[in-house]
Amino acid sequence: MMEKQIAEKLPEGQLLTKSGSKLPIKAYKRRWWIMFVFMYYAGINALQWIEYSSITAIVVKYYNVSTLAVDWTSTVFMVVYPILVIPASYLIDKKGVRLAVLVGCTGTFIGTAIKVLSIRGDMFWLVLVGNTIVSASCLVIVCLPPKLASLWFQANEVSTACSLGVFGSQMGSAIGFVLPPFLVHDHDNLEDIGSNLKVLCWVLAIAMIPPTVAVFLYFPDEPPLPPSNVQAVLRENKVQFDTKVFFLSIKDLFLNTGFVIHLCGYGINIAVFSAIGTLLSQFILSFFEGANQEAGFMGFILIIAGMIAMLAFGILLDKTHKYKEIALFNYFFAGVSILCLMFALKYRLKIMTYVACILVGIFTNAYMMVGFEFGMELTFPAEESTTSGIMLASSQILGAIFTISLGYINLWLGPFWALSTQVVMMFIGTIATAFVPNDLRRQEAFRRNSPEYSVRKASYHGSRPMFIE
Repeated sequence: MMEKQIAEKLPEGQLLTKSGSKLPIKAYKRRWWIMFVFMYYAGINALQWIEYSSITAIVVKYYNVSTLAVDWTSTVFMVVYPILVIPASYLIDKKGVRLAVLVGCTGTFIGTAIKVLSIRGDMFWLVLVGNTIVSASCLVIVCLPPKLASLWFQANEVSTACSLGVFGSQMGSAIGFVLPPFLVHDHDNLEDIGSNLKVLCWVLAIAMIPPTVAVFLYFPDEPPLPPSNVQAVLRENKVQFDTKVFFLSIKDLFLNTGFVIHLCGYGINIAVFSAIGTLLSQFILSFFEGANQEAGFMGFILIIAGMIAMLAFGILLDKTHKYKEIALFNYFFAGVSILCLMFALKYRLKIMTYVACILVGIFTNAYMMVGFEFGMELTFPAEESTTSGIMLASSQILGAIFTISLGYINLWLGPFWALSTQVVMMFIGTIATAFVPNDLRRQEAFRRNSPEYSVRKASYHGSRPMFIE
């Protein structure tokens, strides 16, 4: 009854309100350009997460620091995130997507450029400064894929578009495993290593110029017309941003029991992936001495396999809407894949190590997008950027703890037992995911095609319920 009273779906793709006015809907071709630009600079940002960890031994030699110090070039991404995630979400919700994109892209360019000046044996601190700025910029990058997907793409494209947004960061991480070992080689002469590092830093700084210029020239807050009925009604009922209500909406997220359970499971999964990714080169070199480039390539195929799986799972989610089932399947086999990696390394089976890396990528890496989308379903009509920000905050807090702990366990007990702790954590996360209620609120809104749900979302950050008149 409410559905008929509020609005009805028109065959030509418009929404008719009670007053008879039409809300036009259009999916612009430029949405693919918007997504490409985002993927490009998000990839360069993500590359720097693993930039130095993929050549740990060489960095240790050049800067005369410990392996744990090099681990901090990656760990800083996880430490900064929970500190600044609320301000980042606030910026996106209050000021819009364009400003968030400008901050993320410009910050990445500045942090990348600073590291060009770090090529000297006593300048490792400047490496950390540059990576800290890049990691702070990452805050307004990783929250954006679900937001961009909902703002620019049709209802049946949202999960696929979100996977593309995450795809950019994953591609950057993959390149981060192979580009540094390809450009930076171990030399007896430290000046030769410094020359290689300078080339690496200049390549990344120059690569950041095109997306930074593109973002300044064109990257709007939203398309002129909405791409879906939900977005149409959101615009029709747009309310002024309220800081108090913003923080109350965060409180509501933590009162959502299903989301809190999923938050714990998501945090564990991504933390395990971050920890293993950071130390993967050290693990592999412990069993295959001198295989620096092969270690980089194993990390590369791990990420590439995850990217392909991410796109496949995104399409599968759009087709089936089996969010919990796919998340649970993904989680369980992620634990199994790490178990395979443990034994492949222990018995020095190089081909099986490659296969295990592929499996880890497929099931662990791809979970980032699957978990994102499941979280959006559980928290509708909450703002996507806020939900994703909270989810990533939990993963980064745990990621920092897991990475630091894994580094010490690796030093004390070796890679096999270090990896075994991550297998245990993955199976704990699988059990947690099994207890998450299968509450698909967003899909119910799409299924019923009811503006009632859209209006609830539109008024979520307002002070009172609103309806289309």
